[in-house]
Amino acid sequence: MGEFLRILKEDVRCDNGEITADAAALEKLNACLCGHDEHLGLRYTRLDQEMIAAELHVSERHLQPMGLVHGGVYAAMAESLGSIAAYCYSGAQRPVVGVANHTEFLAPVKAGVISGEARAVKIGKRTQLVDVEFFHRGHLVARATVRTLAV
Repeated sequence: MGEFLRILKEDVRCDNGEITADAAALEKLNACLCGHDEHLGLRYTRLDQEMIAAELHVSERHLQPMGLVHGGVYAAMAESLGSIAAYCYSGAQRPVVGVANHTEFLAPVKAGVISGEARAVKIGKRTQLVDVEFFHRGHLVARATVRTLAV
């Protein structure tokens, strides 16, 4: 995770809510994913002042016994996207940790690509609130609200 944060600080510019990440910075971020993001197969696709976006190609490991994407996949994606969004939008000065994650499931997904889009709702010095929406083939399939705390 240290390399990921270093890239966020050095290659992605996070200044007063203005975020700039070119294709090279995204490539570097995705090359050094670790932990749960790596296990899920999450790929960041956009980091800018409007949103933080990522996608996931659904595979067998993402499915629950009924053959649908497990709700925990959405919650984990929300935690990752929400935390990166909160960190970047708050100026990348202090690490953030998730303190609440409320995820709602709107439609089942069996296969394909899920894309997630995180947008800041309220960025404070201590706490941050981020909304995350999940899409499959252009349709909203889940949504989440993530609250983080700067530590």
